[in-house]
Amino acid sequence: MKIATFNVNSIRKRMPIVLDWLKANRPDVLCLQETKVEDKDFPAQPILDLGYHVTFRGMKAYNGVATISVDKPEKVVHGFCEGPDSEDFRILQTVHRGVLVINTYVPQGYMLNSPKFQYKLGWYRRLAAYFDSYLTPQTKAVWLGDVNVAPEPIDVANPEKNVNDVCFHVDARNAYKETVKGRFVDVFRQLYPDRVQYTFWDFFRNSFERNKGWRIDHILATPALAKTCKEVDVDLTPRKAETPSDHTVVWADFAV
Repeated sequence: MKIATFNVNSIRKRMPIVLDWLKANRPDVLCLQETKVEDKDFPAQPILDLGYHVTFRGMKAYNGVATISVDKPEKVVHGFCEGPDSEDFRILQTVHRGVLVINTYVPQGYMLNSPKFQYKLGWYRRLAAYFDSYLTPQTKAVWLGDVNVAPEPIDVANPEKNVNDVCFHVDARNAYKETVKGRFVDVFRQLYPDRVQYTFWDFFRNSFERNKGWRIDHILATPALAKTCKEVDVDLTPRKAETPSDHTVVWADFAV
């Protein structure tokens, strides 16, 4: 099962790139983040015309998640399903051939002294508790998406200069690691522990051309599923396209 993730930074702007990638790679599941469109305006038809299904939840100009799949999902859950703010626009869970796919767009955090950064840390705590409410050692699940954290110095260019960035600050990294610990395996690092590879490059200062990026888009699997991972990679083709997103596609192939 080939599963991929891509922060499109506006699905309407990036639809040609998404369609080209689907046609060239034929994934079983492709998860999108930052779709930035209300449900009534989501451009589903071109995806359906390729023979895919698509499930989505979005809002105007911000956030938004969508999951594209070959098969119609066996189950769909929007948001956390509990609490006053279910975060439907940031988390979408679907089941495909018995595999649970958890598509997330984690809050970025804005600035360290901002309430938004504290919200990000709390979001991770909430996510960890939510995982514990239904995951078991036998669960075959993938958690993927833009998690807005570079876990280790190898995952960001110039780590010394970015220690106070909301995506690399020790508090954000610890919140992410506590969520992963005992629950998930980073399948990219499982196969490539020492490889320098980024998934995001901002649009300024020729960051992509200079490879000054961040690895903040991840595919993680429960141990039961991680051991079946055959390959994982970062596809730079979408980032090289005309009018690209500032992120690119990460994909993994599991023997299930």
